[in-house]
Amino acid sequence: MQNKIIIKGLRLYAYHGVIEQERKVGAYFTIDCEVEADMQDAIDHDFVDGTISYADIYNTIKREMVTPSFLVEHAAGRIAKAILAEYPKAHSVRLRLMKENPPMGADCQGAGVEIVEFRDSSTNYN
Repeated sequence: MQNKIIIKGLRLYAYHGVIEQERKVGAYFTIDCEVEADMQDAIDHDFVDGTISYADIYNTIKREMVTPSFLVEHAAGRIAKAILAEYPKAHSVRLRLMKENPPMGADCQGAGVEIVEFRDSSTNYN
């Protein structure tokens, strides 16, 4: 399967970080998300129920970003698992979570992680 729903360059303000000040002050984060999904009904018949709404995926991401985490790895994993739990048509999630202007003494646009989570038929995401 190669069908994907893509959200690119989503920018949200959140309170993730190891340093206490990061969790108090917050920072901007940029998120790219690709959800591999069964959307054949949407392709063939123009049915919205045949896909996953990118607006719904956005709402899941936004909701999960509100909960502070020490690590971007944890926040990214939580988002990916929530997407798999909430949308049965989703087969996998590739998520890149970047912190803008991270406090590490380097001049860079951002630092973060990219994770990939797959639906495992033996895992109950609900």
